[in-house]
This record gives sequence, structure tokens and C-alpha cells, in this order.
Amino acid sequence: WGFWDSTLVILSVLVVVIIIVSLLSNVLVLICFLYNPEIRKQVPGLFNLNLTFCNLLLTVSNMPLTLVGLVSKAQPGGDSFCQIVGFLETFLSTNSMLSMAALSIDRWIAVVFPLRYHSKMRHKDAAFVLGYTWAHSMSFSTVAACLSWVGYHRLYASCTLSNPRASNRTQFVIFTVFFHSFTFLLSFIVLCVTYLKVLKVARFHCKRIDVITMQTLVLLVDIHPSVRQRCLEEQKRRRQRATRKISTFIGTFMLCFAPYVITRIVELFPAVPINPHWGIVSKCLAYSKAACDPFVYSLLRHQYKKTCTDIINKLLKRSSLNASGRRLENQVNSIPTVE
Repeated sequence: WGFWDSTLVILSVLVVVIIIVSLLSNVLVLICFLYNPEIRKQVPGLFNLNLTFCNLLLTVSNMPLTLVGLVSKAQPGGDSFCQIVGFLETFLSTNSMLSMAALSIDRWIAVVFPLRYHSKMRHKDAAFVLGYTWAHSMSFSTVAACLSWVGYHRLYASCTLSNPRASNRTQFVIFTVFFHSFTFLLSFIVLCVTYLKVLKVARFHCKRIDVITMQTLVLLVDIHPSVRQRCLEEQKRRRQRATRKISTFIGTFMLCFAPYVITRIVELFPAVPINPHWGIVSKCLAYSKAACDPFVYSLLRHQYKKTCTDIINKLLKRSSLNASGRRLENQVNSIPTVE
């Protein structure tokens, strides 16, 4: 019991950290979107907004209840309440995965077809894609709710997909496999295909730039060795930058979602035991994607960094002006009046 209690404390602290990071980072993305009109004008901003919306709702609706279920070791609320929360969890997780796939398609069009990007990906096209993600997510969530396949699951201490009845187990197995195939697997395939094509084009452009750079270095015979070395190092960094970004997009998706999805599939085989600690850990990994997404898709980009800097500078300037005004007011009040 001592080991279980210590593990419970660690997992509870992990959920709290994920909630705090996810809430703050996603709210910051939302503030940047509302503050900067240039971000609102860009088509990827709509996909980022939808992803942020899903992450925020998941953070405030599902994660705290998982924490309650983890600490109390019991279902949070009644059955009807848990079914609503399970419906939301299914809808939001599906919507977020499809939003990441939509962002990868947008990047693929922008890199592979740069001259035709604005004609191929307009705001109404983005709205159509988002409409599909909502319809796709709503259909699976509605089917699961109508068939009473959402409820409290002890293995994950969460209100999620669950089938306590043994009578319709075959239908639930088929639905679960179908659901994860058309959410996680579909999104993963789209991410791999689009981003690998983006990486291929990026490497091609890097090679062209490298050839031009080397030709220039050959012609500039009087160039200082340190300058030549810096140019060669920049070539290396340029090649690594694209690979690192693509690896981050695909890697975080797999690292966060794959353990949970694989556990859900393995769970369909009753003969295979699953450690209860692992069930909660896999759920925490899936939740952690909501905390990673703001950094992976938004906050580490130059435009968002600049927007955050502008907001901070504006707040500091306003606070300094207010402080100066108070000091001036105090000085005026301290001047003795002549009666």
C-alpha cells in the first residue's frame, strides 16, 4: 500500500502540473491570437485556434475530474454526469488529432505549392476542413454516447470510452478499433505523408542553397577562414532545422497518443493483464499533448514570440506610467499650500 500511495501522489502531482502548464500556455496562445491581427489573418491561425479551443476545454473539463477520480479512487459525479464528460473527452481528443492533421496539410500545401497556396487554402477552405473535423468528431462521440459506451473507467480513473456490459462486447470491440483507426491512425498517416514531403522539399532547397554558397566561397578566395567556417556551420544548422521540426511534430504526436491508444487496443483482450499504474500513466501522456501543442505549433514561432514580447512591453510600460503618475501625484500632494 505504501508503494501504491507514493505512486498515487506522483501521478496526482503530474496531473496537476499538466493542468497548470496546459491552461497557461493555451490561454497565452489565445491572447496572442486576439492581440495580433496578422495571426488572425493567416489560415493556420484558424487551425491553431481550434486546437487551442479543444485543449482548453479538455483541460478544464476532463483533467480535473481525472485528478478527482485518481485521488478518491471513485467515479466523480453520477452516471449521467460522467457520460457527458466522456462524450466531451471523445469529441475533444478526436478534434485535436484531426486539427493537427489539418495543420500538416496546410504546411504541405504552403511548402510544396507556394505560388498556389493562397488559392488552394483560403479561409473558406479552412472553415470547410474545420467543419469536417467537427462532424467527424461529433459522429463518433454521438454513437458512443447513444450506445452507452462512455462512462467511468477505473483503469484510467477517467470518464471515457467504457463498456461495462458483456452482452454487446463484440460491437464495442469493433467500434473501438474503428474509432482509433479513423482518429489516431488516420491522423498519424496524414502527418507522416505530409511532413515527409515537406522535409523532402526543404532538403532539396537546402542543397540548392548549399551549392550556391559553396560556389560563392570558391570565388571569394580572399575570404577570412572564420567567415568561411561560419557559412559552413550555417549550412549544417539549416539542414538540421527542418529535420528537427518535422521530428518534433510527428514525435510528440506518437509519444503522447500512441501509448494510450495501444493500451486501449490491448485492453480489448481480457487475457492480457494491464498494470493500473500504466493505465493512468498512458492517460497522463495523452493529456500532456494539450500542454505540448502550444509550444510545438505556436509559442516557439517567431511571430508568437514577438507578440508575447509586445504584450509584456505594453504591460510594463503601462505599469511604469502608472507608477510615475503616482509618484508625481505624491510629490504634488506633499507641496505645502500657502494660506
